[in-house]
Amino acid sequence: MKKPTILLTLMTLLVLLLAACNSEKEASPKTTGEADEPAGKTEVVFWHAMSGKLEEVIDQLVADFNDQQDDIEVKAVFQGSYEESITKFNTVAGTEDAPTIMQVFEVGTKYMMDSGKIQPVQKFIDAENYDTGKWEKNITDYYNVDGVQYSMPFNSSTPVLIYNKDAFKDAGLDPEAPPATYEELKKAADALTSKEQYGFSILNYGWFIEELIAAQGGLFVNEENGRAGDATEAVFNGKEGQEVFGLISSMYKDGTFYNSGQNWDDIRAAFQSGKIAMYLDSSAGVRDVVEQSSFDVGTGYLPVPEASDWEGVVIGGASLWMANEIEESEQQAAWEFMKYLASPEVQATWHVNTGYFAINTDAYEQDIVKTEWEKYPQLKVTVDQLSDTKTSVATQGALISVFPETRQKVVSAMESLYQGTDPKEALDQAAKATDDALDMANRKK
Repeated sequence: MKKPTILLTLMTLLVLLLAACNSEKEASPKTTGEADEPAGKTEVVFWHAMSGKLEEVIDQLVADFNDQQDDIEVKAVFQGSYEESITKFNTVAGTEDAPTIMQVFEVGTKYMMDSGKIQPVQKFIDAENYDTGKWEKNITDYYNVDGVQYSMPFNSSTPVLIYNKDAFKDAGLDPEAPPATYEELKKAADALTSKEQYGFSILNYGWFIEELIAAQGGLFVNEENGRAGDATEAVFNGKEGQEVFGLISSMYKDGTFYNSGQNWDDIRAAFQSGKIAMYLDSSAGVRDVVEQSSFDVGTGYLPVPEASDWEGVVIGGASLWMANEIEESEQQAAWEFMKYLASPEVQATWHVNTGYFAINTDAYEQDIVKTEWEKYPQLKVTVDQLSDTKTSVATQGALISVFPETRQKVVSAMESLYQGTDPKEALDQAAKATDDALDMANRKK
């Protein structure tokens, strides 16, 4: 008779124990900050293509945002290069695996617009009458078509002339007067060229050709640079393009131009070692070049032919796009994160830590920016060049869905100059290849 009594006792104890546990749970609700609390937050998946130090800056900005939030959790995920990330996006767009926010390089703008998978941020600008007046117009214009802001600019840069001030002094040139025209550039390059040093170089990269054409007011494709309708024909082989290719060809033949190849590190190393005295680089790379050079570095605006009026530069870099096939709450959360990134304080931090422009011009009034410009006055030159840019279809930039492919055609044309190809013939070949690519892309629409 003892066994049933023991069993009954154990069952009674078990019931009491379960009751006590349930009572404790009801009496102790979760408090904010417990480990599983983020599961109740709206998650924003942010795909980006920033690696190395840039990824560290992004991760810190995201962490700071998340620390300020009770309802939103941003998850930054590196997806490789721009080309790799947009390929991945194309695979998952419209599915549950798609990111909430996608960073896309500027030449992917037309592709994203036509994808049918994005929500223009203009929807949120209009909904709350958000003031974009402090956004740099020469940046936002690239991503604005027919009054619609499709994406929010993020990491923005332009090309800039970089030169060795010490070499200028040695050659009897004014180190505070960088060449502003092709004629001045050729004269300076001739004076700077010696057995050990070339006067000038341009990376074999299509972006620089686009920029040098736009600086003269030239267009890249028809249909108002693809902004009045789908472009059907390349026009970069016109007068402005011929001026650019003619400059490169003549200087190469004269021995004052150095063929630096396609690698950014190589051309920067050539400059820092004294092999070249002037070259074009991205504004985002200026501070690193200044820090790593053993001589005084100067910066100047992009030069134009003597007979041309200087129009300015086209913005490069990338912007942030919002997915459309997601919950409204996720879209709103993504917009909150975008607004945070666009704030003056965050943009000031972004500018001084990366070299990219601040999209919010109030950022330049922040103390950390003023301090940075005192140390690196070269940065202010890049900002001045952007703000001095005239608003036009040329400086707004071209929109075509086959831009990455076209850039490579232009690079091939540029490299053919070193083999003696006539500048116009080289451009015409690249333009014809672009026309074929445009025709095929337009047929698929």
